[in-house]
Amino acid sequence: MTQDRDTLRRQLRQLRRELPAAARIAAAESLARRILALPFFPQSGYVAGYWAMDGEIGLHVLQLRLPPGLVWCLPVLDGDRLRFAPWRAGDPLVTNRFGIPEPDVAPSSALEPQALALAVMPLVGFDAGGQRLGMGGGWYDRGFAFRHGSAAPPWLVGAGFAVQQVPELEAAPWDVVPDAICTESATVLPHDRTARAETDPA
Repeated sequence: MTQDRDTLRRQLRQLRRELPAAARIAAAESLARRILALPFFPQSGYVAGYWAMDGEIGLHVLQLRLPPGLVWCLPVLDGDRLRFAPWRAGDPLVTNRFGIPEPDVAPSSALEPQALALAVMPLVGFDAGGQRLGMGGGWYDRGFAFRHGSAAPPWLVGAGFAVQQVPELEAAPWDVVPDAICTESATVLPHDRTARAETDPA
């Protein structure tokens, strides 16, 4: 039977919204440590995160602890595509059509996804095999479609709370599978991604 992804999304979004503030703060700390400890975490280049909304796990701790050779970026909508722009606390923001803050830059001047060293992607759900369930708009799947069957940069990391794990997710042909998924309590590294991390000189 085909999974009802919309129903699953509603259930998982409600679960993460119900997490208490203290748990969220502790989770952001633990998540940052796990992402920074990834075997392929870069030491230079552009790292993209996201502006946490709707109960998503926060990335503010990760941003503050980036090594000095890395530049933090946030997504910018460019038509039906995602681009990414450098952003530091205090830089101007605008609200996009979905109500999400993004850097106040001309979308055409922002970075293409291929220019990133690593991208941290929000998720609604995930499974032990590393399959990610997004919000349903397909933004990250379209933006990183060039990663299908390729080891091209950037590295992709899904980020969420442990309560968002489900037994199994059915893969869709357009799904882009992350190289890792990190929560406050676990790191999922699919076998083929682990092999790539061990052999990639970057």
